[in-house]
Amino acid sequence: MNILHASSEVFPYSKTGGLADATAALAKSQAAAGHAVTLVTPLYRVIRENFDDLKPLGRAQMLANVWSLEPEPNLTVLFIDEPEWFDRKSLYSHIDDAERFIFFSKCVARLARHAEIVHAHDWQSGLIMPLLADETIGKVFTIHNAAYQGCFPADKFELTGLPKSFFDWRQLEFHGGVNFLKGGIVFADLVTTVSPRYARELLLEEYGCGLEGVFQSRVGTLTGVLNGVDYNEWNTTDNPHLAAAYSADSLDGKHLNKLALQREFGLPELADVPLFGNISRFTDQKGIDILLGALEQLLSRSLIFQFTGLGSGDSLLEQSMSSLAKRYPKQVAVKIGYDTGLAHRIEAGSDFYLMPSRFEPCGLNQLYSLRYGSVPIVRATGGLDDSVIDLGHGEDMATGIKFGDCSVTALGQALGQAQELFADRERLAKVRDNGMRTDFSWTRTTAEYEKLYAKIKKPTA
Repeated sequence: MNILHASSEVFPYSKTGGLADATAALAKSQAAAGHAVTLVTPLYRVIRENFDDLKPLGRAQMLANVWSLEPEPNLTVLFIDEPEWFDRKSLYSHIDDAERFIFFSKCVARLARHAEIVHAHDWQSGLIMPLLADETIGKVFTIHNAAYQGCFPADKFELTGLPKSFFDWRQLEFHGGVNFLKGGIVFADLVTTVSPRYARELLLEEYGCGLEGVFQSRVGTLTGVLNGVDYNEWNTTDNPHLAAAYSADSLDGKHLNKLALQREFGLPELADVPLFGNISRFTDQKGIDILLGALEQLLSRSLIFQFTGLGSGDSLLEQSMSSLAKRYPKQVAVKIGYDTGLAHRIEAGSDFYLMPSRFEPCGLNQLYSLRYGSVPIVRATGGLDDSVIDLGHGEDMATGIKFGDCSVTALGQALGQAQELFADRERLAKVRDNGMRTDFSWTRTTAEYEKLYAKIKKPTA
């Protein structure tokens, strides 16, 4: 098929979160399967500064330069170049984000008219769906996180150039303003999310973020497809970021990575102490407040463990994490910010990986931690529930530890289970081995999307 993806960020060119990883890996996997894939994204300043092999493709009718790269066979990445909108230090949170992504969506809609399938991702690309309402193209819209919707004042609607009839409560209007995510949901032929459980959760008030009624109206075309992992990028055998190579067949290097991580963070180099890791945005969604409470609880009981964290976000949560590390320097170490190499080393060096999310559409770090032999401890929500098998099923099947309640007590109990598991090296080895041999490659995801695309592909003349 001829497939065009639209995403506001694409790894390795631009990234603020999992959206960049997911869209890049899906497009790459589809290209490897033989499809002709085009991936369209804005040309941000960070791309201009770091990629000097861009080739000019031409100038679009809307007066935007378009640059291209061909990083893989069958895969073309197009960059929409308009300095007024995209030549900025940060990708989002600008006062004119409505104008920026209306412009981007119009450019993509123009480029998309020769595709068979147009697959748009998240609110920044949501307007592509109504802009292509009259085109005989299969339209797919994927929601990576419904909490971010692209809501703007009503006067921004006029900039879209869409018929006035589209500004209606059944379509793009939302509480008197315009909602880009809602537009994508309403006008797509197929709406997908990044895990089966999250697709069900979006129908509920607790998770629908005010759009649960819209999701309920599209329930017949709403489906969840679990994201995958790019094992070329996230691997333990040929990884320049790691101190030593290892695999499920030879775990010696896992121990060396743990000691190296402890050394890097200035923690005592102790092999017989459980080491917990976390890489996250410091937000309420990620349950960082719950994590802090559970760590405080364990530390107050003088339990022997270590924790390494990497992330940034809410300033109060950053301060709380930093304060905890200062008070317990031999057990807790935190780096504020993001470092790709360190993310790999935390995954490889930790014994357990913590994801106490209040909601998690898919989650990728639990998938990485499975392959890296860091047993995931997750709240049973969204993609975390879909991808981790709880210890309660027995060590012959289990790949991690789940807890249900979004509370310090529940997470603390899960951490207690982890310490018991760590003390039983035979059980720990079995659970770790189960996880490391689990396959979450994008090949599976690509096959699911091929079936879905086939259902909405329009007949050619």
